[in-house]
Amino acid sequence: MSFTEQYDVAVVGAGHAGCEAAMACARMGLKTALFTLNVDLIAQMSCNPAVGGIAKGHLVREVDALGGVMGEVTDAVGIQFRLLNTSRGPAVWSPRAQCDKQQYRLKMREVLESQPKLSIQQAEVAELVVEPSAPETGSAAQVATGIKLRDGRHVRAGAIVITTGTFLNGLIHCGEQTYPAGRSGEPPSQLLGESLKLLGLRGCRLKTGTPPRLDGRTIEWSRFPLQPGDVDPTPFSFRTKQISQKQVPCYIAFTTDETHRIIRQNVHRSPMYSGQIKSIGPRYCPSIEDKIVKFPDKLQHQLFLEPEGLNTHEIYVNGMSTSMPIDVQLAMIHSIPGLETSEMLRPGYAIEYDSIDPTELERTLETKKISRLFLAGQINGTSGYEEAACQGIMAGINAALKVKGAAPFVLDRTEGYTAILIDDLISKGTNEPYRMFTSRAEFRLQLRIDNADRRLTPYGRKLGLISDNAWRDYLDKQERASAIGKLLETTKANPDFLAVIAGSESLNGCAGQTYAQLLRRPEIAIEMLAPALRELLPSFFQECESVEPERLSAQARNELRSVETEIKYAGYLQQQQRSIERLKKAEERVIPEWFDYSQVCGLSREMNEKLTRVRPRTLGHAIRIPGVTPAAVSLINVYIEIQAKRAQQAALSSTHRVT
Repeated sequence: MSFTEQYDVAVVGAGHAGCEAAMACARMGLKTALFTLNVDLIAQMSCNPAVGGIAKGHLVREVDALGGVMGEVTDAVGIQFRLLNTSRGPAVWSPRAQCDKQQYRLKMREVLESQPKLSIQQAEVAELVVEPSAPETGSAAQVATGIKLRDGRHVRAGAIVITTGTFLNGLIHCGEQTYPAGRSGEPPSQLLGESLKLLGLRGCRLKTGTPPRLDGRTIEWSRFPLQPGDVDPTPFSFRTKQISQKQVPCYIAFTTDETHRIIRQNVHRSPMYSGQIKSIGPRYCPSIEDKIVKFPDKLQHQLFLEPEGLNTHEIYVNGMSTSMPIDVQLAMIHSIPGLETSEMLRPGYAIEYDSIDPTELERTLETKKISRLFLAGQINGTSGYEEAACQGIMAGINAALKVKGAAPFVLDRTEGYTAILIDDLISKGTNEPYRMFTSRAEFRLQLRIDNADRRLTPYGRKLGLISDNAWRDYLDKQERASAIGKLLETTKANPDFLAVIAGSESLNGCAGQTYAQLLRRPEIAIEMLAPALRELLPSFFQECESVEPERLSAQARNELRSVETEIKYAGYLQQQQRSIERLKKAEERVIPEWFDYSQVCGLSREMNEKLTRVRPRTLGHAIRIPGVTPAAVSLINVYIEIQAKRAQQAALSSTHRVT
């Protein structure tokens, strides 16, 4: 085939996965092209213009630690920051930021356009170019070599990353009305969707949705409780020192008996309940009609009125995702006190779209059937910007490494939520949009937001994603943490200082104890020790730009809290580390590629089929496949030796015959 253009990597789709994939490839020195249907809608926040939240904030921190851009862009355009779950342990603290929707995509486009070796092109990708693999490569039977554009161009690429979000054969539902679209007002990607089907990749149909948007000028704001952000915002990026832009509040609302009555009377008109929608939606982000039907005992449901930006009056009604007809949506909104006269700027809708069964993927997010083809984001069955971004950076890294002929980059699930997400997808698949939760982690105290850089930034540096300045800042931070930790462990608390911070008899008997011993007490927080630390280690506060005597900067507070966690939970962390080492021993037992599951006596047909399809790499991977029992894994462990001996004996017999 005659190609008109050539790149090292072609990334299809400029959503949150595509942006991270393209940036990673370009930063790793490869000539990269990013193809999108509309360059004005790069990184469009089609649902809530918010980043982070429970567990999702962990993913953003991990993307940032590897050298991704979502965290920095969020810090630049965030208009309300909140650190969630602070009443619980540090393992589940999660940052969240409401963003200026328009500014987010403009800032992301600015970042992409300033990246050397990255070309952004507005074009529709119509087809993948796939050729037979050379037999000597020992890889998949087919290899992706390029893409065909609808405008007639043929583009050759060393690797291709598909990140099409909800655009593959997207179909929008709003009441009885349906129409093809990738997002409201944008065309779907039907040609590429059909091309992927013809390649034999197993697919499924998923559904997601979005709530109505209101005109803020028509809302009676005085009737809603205020939900302010944090006074001193916690940035997402380890490279952001301080949040400087204007911050705004959100507001809290509740559904009423009348809201529920309207929904119950009209639920037969909902595409979800009329049979119009046949695919499965996100279990953990249900539509408002789903909430009313499935939780009839709940008298009210909480809603959040969230601004979409500083230069717009558009308000996002978080918690009211719906595909009801427009007249019903208006009635629902007007049934809420304070919204009786509000005007709807955009109705809510549901969207069905094609995705690929993620068990079709390797841990690198490369497809098993087609070499050099990588998939990331909602096409793999996930939900959310954050889940997409972490897949995007991993797919981009591995696409670049593939082109370079280097070893792939694979994280262990004990190293990050990113690895847990990928491992869950490729092992178990999904029949609903996958959402990350902290409960999915076996060792979540090890996978905190504060230590994401310590876990992953050395990898990012080795891959070429962390700049010299960022690396120097990282090393300086580790030195500060080490100095603070050593000081706390070796310095005895000043008795006069103890009297000041106690204010009661709670610290009686603490004389002679070190500051670290004090810190292990549940009632003592490291912020209480800050005055003493200022005297003992003033250089720390100077480096963290904390110059106000009575107030810690966000950077100083976050670094001190990280040290506090390591001291306070040292026993638990050591216990988890021992458990991790035991788990890794199971992970180390590799299942050879030649292993034949059909020759294992005692495996059910169902397990045989699953294992043959997924091809787990290790015994640990195998046991996480749904339906595969510990007994089956024990059998596999035994038969690895049996089949190896049989193969060895066969080889010896063959040698003797030749002789």
